[in-house]
Amino acid sequence: MATESASYTSLTLPVLPLDDEVVLPGMVVPFDLSDADVRAAVEAAQAAARSSGDSKPKVLLVPRIDGTYAATGVLGTVEQVGRLSDGDPGALIRGRSRVRIGAGTTGPGAALWVEGTKVDDSVPEPLPGAVTELVKEYKALATSWLKKRGAWQVVDRVTQIDDVAALADNSGYSPFLTTQQKIQLLETEDAVARLKLATAQLREHLAEQDVAETIAKDVQEGVDKQQREFLLRRQLDAVRKELREINGEQEGEESDDYRARVEAADLPEKVREAALKEVDKLERASDQSPEGSWIRTWLDTVLELPWNERTEDEYDIKGAQEILDAEHSGLQDVKERITEYLAVRKRRADRGLGVVGGRRGGAVLALVGPPGVGKTSLGESVAHAMGRKFVRVALGGVRDEAEIRGHRRTYVGALPGRIVRAIKEAGSMNPVVLLDEIDKVGSDFRGDPAAALLEVLDPAQNHTFRDHYLEVELDLSDVVFLATANVLEAIPEALLDRMELVRLDGYTEDEKVVIARDHLLPRQLERAGLDEDEVVLDESALRKLAGEYTREAGVRNLERSVARLLRKVAAQHELGDRELPFTVTDADLRGLIGRPRHVPESAQDPAERRTSVPGVATGLAVTGAGGDVLFVEASLADPETGASGLTLTGQLGDVMKESAQIALSFLRSHGAELELPVGDLKDRGVHVHFPAGAVPKDGPSAGVTLTTALASLLSGRLARTDVAMTGEISLTGRVLPIGGVKQKLLAAHRAGITTVIIPKRNEPDLDDVPAEVLEKLDVHAVTDVRQVLELALTAAEVKIPAAA
Repeated sequence: MATESASYTSLTLPVLPLDDEVVLPGMVVPFDLSDADVRAAVEAAQAAARSSGDSKPKVLLVPRIDGTYAATGVLGTVEQVGRLSDGDPGALIRGRSRVRIGAGTTGPGAALWVEGTKVDDSVPEPLPGAVTELVKEYKALATSWLKKRGAWQVVDRVTQIDDVAALADNSGYSPFLTTQQKIQLLETEDAVARLKLATAQLREHLAEQDVAETIAKDVQEGVDKQQREFLLRRQLDAVRKELREINGEQEGEESDDYRARVEAADLPEKVREAALKEVDKLERASDQSPEGSWIRTWLDTVLELPWNERTEDEYDIKGAQEILDAEHSGLQDVKERITEYLAVRKRRADRGLGVVGGRRGGAVLALVGPPGVGKTSLGESVAHAMGRKFVRVALGGVRDEAEIRGHRRTYVGALPGRIVRAIKEAGSMNPVVLLDEIDKVGSDFRGDPAAALLEVLDPAQNHTFRDHYLEVELDLSDVVFLATANVLEAIPEALLDRMELVRLDGYTEDEKVVIARDHLLPRQLERAGLDEDEVVLDESALRKLAGEYTREAGVRNLERSVARLLRKVAAQHELGDRELPFTVTDADLRGLIGRPRHVPESAQDPAERRTSVPGVATGLAVTGAGGDVLFVEASLADPETGASGLTLTGQLGDVMKESAQIALSFLRSHGAELELPVGDLKDRGVHVHFPAGAVPKDGPSAGVTLTTALASLLSGRLARTDVAMTGEISLTGRVLPIGGVKQKLLAAHRAGITTVIIPKRNEPDLDDVPAEVLEKLDVHAVTDVRQVLELALTAAEVKIPAAA
């Protein structure tokens, strides 16, 4: 070995390669002499020491990464050669100082010899303030790390190191440093820079360790919580089992299987989360707590709802149409609307558009019409034609908002609303729901159910309907809602705006005969216990029943008449007064069920007709029971009584009273033009009466009828018996449009009227009137009341009396 200078600047040393390992100055490391490279280096160092007289052999510890040596090594002295703890031969080497490696050279032994330059990295005293602070920071970080590892004996040794270079190199013992990080420390010759690097590495490791400890703590807490929960549940099960044994209950009687039922049920994700929360509450609740029964009721309701059950629609459009035609005669508008709905559903399904924006293709229809036309039974036929479940919700007389939205669960006896109950009863999420008598919904201090229906019947909102009891979202967007009503005006405007309106204006006489023959008669024969061939109703009998025994828009009274007729025949047969089979004709009706109740005005004796005196005119009106014939009577007071002004009777509304004022004002201003003696109107009172005074009446459509009645009174000309009229009148004599033309014409046809006067602007409404009705009616569309008077009044036959 070459001799060193006094300052140990130049050195020639044997190389001890360190594979994937780094030794820093100040470290004492044992080496296994069974390794050839280690043994060669130590033996070469020992030989050099013997020749030079050194007390301790010296080697150069150089890291070797992937066969490449580092540029800096560490001068190491062999402190001891002996046996390691496992019994293998080994050497204990202490790192002394850094050596910058130079060129290779020759030397004794098999080791690799190199020349090197010793690096002096000491920091002169006194230390600057910044370096002192850095030393304190490193010692604090190192102490913190060592205390976490429980290395208390090392803490004192680290705190006693005052040399900056030695303190920085002491980090070489850190097991968390990678080989590259240690090489970086080795190659950093400046002691202060090296201490900064060691401090940064230690700080980064402590930060990572804090994060890892936090994660481990969270994981451990989660595991502990699960274990604790499992243990407590097992204990709870054991306690409940003991309680069941004490109370004599069977194993399966306690409803503690809700968690398994919820997890096994096919529930939407949010509903499942809400149900599991309630199960947790149930498990914590005591058996004596009333909350437990509330939670069980709620869970039973949620589990019974068909969250993902849907029936497949029947897309046989022709088949659906045939079903509707077979079960209901007439009602073409509704049948066409259902057929259109099915056709659109089929096309959407074919194109994969079943759900768009979270909404499905439901429908909301409002069937408005008089009683007995088949609105309620039509809902069941629609469900049959579509292949869906059917459920009926009766809304007549409902005044509590909770009936629609459900009660809050805080109330005793709380239940979900009728909509949720209907879905549960149907067993599917896409039934046909009939909201019967929606116009009979009331409101009081408990809320307005019609307002609660706004969300249910809004296609843009009902896919997220929330019942107050459930408090989870319920998708109603695939439900077909059919709402029935008798009076359109009784439905709130906002609610009506959310529904598609379909009017059912009643049946013609021919349609009633077909319905009675094909539907009513077979049903009543079965109820009367008669066979089809035992009693036969001739068509003439059915027609007379529909025309003279009943006068209605629907067929409810017609069915009652058929039932009464069949009961009479059955009773006579049981008494031995009638042989079966028996055919009932129109001539047999009076003997079986009495005289006709409704004789057309035109069929009565001329002297008995209402229009047989001046001052009476026939009008047409629409009521909750459909169209009807309305008579208007007018009279003049005797001038000697001193009465004046206009008197109105018949339980009239404000609009109808104003129509009478307008009619009287028109005649006063145009009396001379119409050749009417209106001079006496100033001194004589006019009395206008609408018979059937117990029935409320209102609306503007009696204007032309009032004018005709007053003109007939003043002129002495009779109103034609076969003429009925409708229309609003203005002060100038214009005839303005009105509503309900179809229902009014059907009523005129039922009453035997042959001529009908309507406003000109209502002429397009005639397209809705059945062709067989229009064929039997002479309809005149007028624009001026003068045209009405020409058509409705006969030639003058009597003079105006002094007092009419």
